[in-house]
Amino acid sequence: MRGLFRVVVTSGILLLAFAGAAAKPAPPPADDHNSIVIVFNNGHRQSFAMSEIVRIDFKAPSVIVFKDGHQEKVPTADIARIEFNPSELSAMTPSRAHFIGKWEVGDGNGRNFFITLEDDGDARKSIGATHGTWTLVDGEARINWDDGWHDAIRKVGTKHEKFAYEPGKSFDDTPSNVAPARNTQPKPI
Repeated sequence: MRGLFRVVVTSGILLLAFAGAAAKPAPPPADDHNSIVIVFNNGHRQSFAMSEIVRIDFKAPSVIVFKDGHQEKVPTADIARIEFNPSELSAMTPSRAHFIGKWEVGDGNGRNFFITLEDDGDARKSIGATHGTWTLVDGEARINWDDGWHDAIRKVGTKHEKFAYEPGKSFDDTPSNVAPARNTQPKPI
């Protein structure tokens, strides 16, 4: 009897594990567009609704634990990166790579200068304090210059604009000036 019980329990556990591994994550509810995207070394992408995930364990293999209790194993060595993107908006929102390069921007007084955004987060400009750092926030490049000024390069419709903020202002304040911005080294997305 004990042997039969072990066989039934073991079979049930294996069946549940197989079903969990083979199951596709449920799509997020209509009002919850946040997802996590695992990008594998071979380019394959797998999305999961963040509202369904409790935790991700980074061991060999990684395990994603869902709120309903099921788990999905992902071979850690095969993961290139994990992205946190709004699923429907990500197609319309520029990626970090979109902003890398040399931008010709206006200074707000009718003249132009250049801002270069590097892959490593460094930023340079051809006037004023020449060094800064940048990051992608909500689909825009936010640059903090060493002299306290900060700029945002935003996609506005089909074009880009540079929003400048003087020291003491935040990116939520009214900008000190707004001018056109153009990437002189655009790359295909």
